[in-house]
Amino acid sequence: MGKISNFFFKLFKEKEPDKPWLDYYSREERSIKFTKKSIYDYMVDEVGNDKDFIALNYFDNRISYNDFFNSIDMCARALREFGVKEGDVVTICLPNMPEAIYAFYAINKIGAVADIIHPLSSSEQVKFYLNESKSRYLFLVDFNYEKLKDVLPSTLVYKTILVSPKESMPLGLSIGYTLTRSIKTKRPRLDDSSYMSWKQFLKYGISNIREYHADMKSTDLALILHSGGTTGTPKGIMISNYSFNAIAQQSGVNVIDVRPKDKIVTILPIFHGFGLGICVHTPLCLKVETILMPEYDANRFYKIWKYNKPHVILGVPTLWEGMMSNKKFDDVDMSQLKYIISGGDFLSVAAETRINNFLHKHGAKVNILKGYGMTESVAATCYTFPGTNEPGSIGIPMVGNTYKICNPETFEELPLGEEGEICVNGPTLMLGYLNNKKETDNVLKKHKDGKLWLHTGDIGYISPNGIVYYTQRLKRMIVVSGFNVYPSIIENVIANHEAVSKVCVIGVPHQYKMHVPKAFVVLKEGYKPSSKIKHEIRELCKQELDTHSVPKEVEFKDDLPKTLYNKIDYKFLENEEQKKA
Repeated sequence: MGKISNFFFKLFKEKEPDKPWLDYYSREERSIKFTKKSIYDYMVDEVGNDKDFIALNYFDNRISYNDFFNSIDMCARALREFGVKEGDVVTICLPNMPEAIYAFYAINKIGAVADIIHPLSSSEQVKFYLNESKSRYLFLVDFNYEKLKDVLPSTLVYKTILVSPKESMPLGLSIGYTLTRSIKTKRPRLDDSSYMSWKQFLKYGISNIREYHADMKSTDLALILHSGGTTGTPKGIMISNYSFNAIAQQSGVNVIDVRPKDKIVTILPIFHGFGLGICVHTPLCLKVETILMPEYDANRFYKIWKYNKPHVILGVPTLWEGMMSNKKFDDVDMSQLKYIISGGDFLSVAAETRINNFLHKHGAKVNILKGYGMTESVAATCYTFPGTNEPGSIGIPMVGNTYKICNPETFEELPLGEEGEICVNGPTLMLGYLNNKKETDNVLKKHKDGKLWLHTGDIGYISPNGIVYYTQRLKRMIVVSGFNVYPSIIENVIANHEAVSKVCVIGVPHQYKMHVPKAFVVLKEGYKPSSKIKHEIRELCKQELDTHSVPKEVEFKDDLPKTLYNKIDYKFLENEEQKKA
């Protein structure tokens, strides 16, 4: 991705001086046309005649596009046989496994809506999701049957298809899984007609020979994802065909060195926009072999690096920390790596430096890149590629997106370099929250320019050269004696201490300052909690931060709590401190 010529830069700069990031895109990239096809149609058309290429790799069972399409078609026919119509909601509650991907594209092919939820959600959360979407059909991982059997009767679900993680495993692994895990899994009675196995379900696709292919519009609702729920009741996020395909087209521009038959590790879960949109749909459209990991397993993760030699991997900061602390990785060669991308949570400058040193030590010729976005925009809206990967930055708006920084109270656009709320306009914005117009109107707002803007609730600024910097979550801001204090800035400083592995800073009640910052710290292996380290952390903060930002207290923990979406659950820590107060 080279810069455009000075002539074109001056031409465009003159027309749009408020968008300096356009300098990093060629004229061809700027003029990208986003498809109006359905999700299924776009993927099939992008693959074209290369059906002998490998689509999915599941525990080294390599599934060609030809077999992939056949499985989608069979699943689509079975759904139609059960009466699923255009606009009906079908829920997928499965980990990263081929059957989940077949079901997703099959649902789209027949014009229905895929509602994807986290397999580790509580029974009450699943009940809430199903009733909110009025889902009638559920693909459920079999080990969740016992957890959900008592709540499903209080939903509208008519038929539940139980799917085992062993379905697509090679024979040897499938037998091993049966003996160690599947044999312990409780199942419904044989005469309970509200349940069936995956194989029983597919038989209906074999018997139904009628082909059905819906004519979906680009603006039709195609997908429901769910927010993490750390700030209140989880919300269903409605995504159209157009928005979901747009993220794949944008991502294709940002990984321009990726070629068909390259390999990507998909460990980010499909119930997240980052996982489904960028780690499944994008590589499948690029004809890249997608290696699925249904759960994190350190040994399996090592073997994939060692023997599959992936070209692309995306993950959250905790994944990289785990990788660097795994001694097995000492003998891994990473010279084939083209892109390693971190998203889903903030990556501190200190962590970024550690990861880059680790990569170079293992032969990689690339640095870690960062993505920034929200499920409300499917996934990333901002991305760092070489030339924009400044330490601490989140890159530039992805092609087709516009960023502006607004005063959080007046929505007035602020000049380059000034901090305010990050607002995004682009093709990947959600249709809105399911059954929740009030919350939709809180985040999707029409500005004076007549455009619809997503208010991210994040604070940041845009530098004069168009690179965006994330400062802090707006709601995480701590007000100390009237001064604004940003936890991520404190976290960045503390993360530079040689003994610190992880850190989270929150505001805790104070007698007269209202709130003060408190740091929760996880130490690296080989270090033990001590008053000496506490003192060093506070002294480091005193050297680099203003008085109000120095943590009043430092508490050591064995680990930090995480949300279902594998982000540090600062809300949990806040609630615990509130109880103490």
